[in-house]
Amino acid sequence: MFQALSRAFRQSFDPAFRRVFNRSLLFSLVTFILLWLGSWFALDWAGDWLLAWVRGWSGEGFWLSLLSWFVDAAAVGAIVLVSFFLFPMVMVTIMSLLLDDIAAAVERKHYPDLPGARPQPIVEALFGNLIFILVTLILNLLVLPLYLILIWIPPLNLVLFYLMNGYLLGREYFEMVSVRRLALKESRLLRRRFRGRVILAGAVVTFLLTIPLVNLVTPIIATAFMLHIFEDLRRRGA
Repeated sequence: MFQALSRAFRQSFDPAFRRVFNRSLLFSLVTFILLWLGSWFALDWAGDWLLAWVRGWSGEGFWLSLLSWFVDAAAVGAIVLVSFFLFPMVMVTIMSLLLDDIAAAVERKHYPDLPGARPQPIVEALFGNLIFILVTLILNLLVLPLYLILIWIPPLNLVLFYLMNGYLLGREYFEMVSVRRLALKESRLLRRRFRGRVILAGAVVTFLLTIPLVNLVTPIIATAFMLHIFEDLRRRGA
């Protein structure tokens, strides 16, 4: 486990890793620039409407000037605050679409004897994603009452948090890298056979996601890390 994580971090400056990070950052910035422009025009229009309404019953004066300043400050503050919280989420989401390049780079460096990756059928990919979404929703609904109780009882709340997210993230990343080599059914059989190791690996990914700044590159590190885990388990299973 630690060797796999160490390998993933040591390869973090690989050109393929940097390309994925840079492209994710660029696409995220473009996305947010468009959102900023749209939000600014929308808030500017709403502010003008509010000022016109206030002017209608109070006229010009100190209070109107104060309200105008407050509206502008609130608009800028809202855009900055929302961007601060949403930017990592958007960047991680965009990055998740490029992670196949990371898996290929890890295989080239550490597993050069492997043949070309298996092309995953679209139907299989859609079915796998649908099942994962359903499992995520059902598991969260089942665990929610228990989580609401344990949230006030440390460290049991942390145990539940890492156990649930370890299962979900371990399953997500394991299937993502394993379907490059195995059919979805075979991938799930292997995951269930070594479910303890996969959940533990998912808990490690969960921990990395809680670290500021590191969470921006966690999908890249997690993909490389889980690919090493998968190859080790595949050899053990064989």
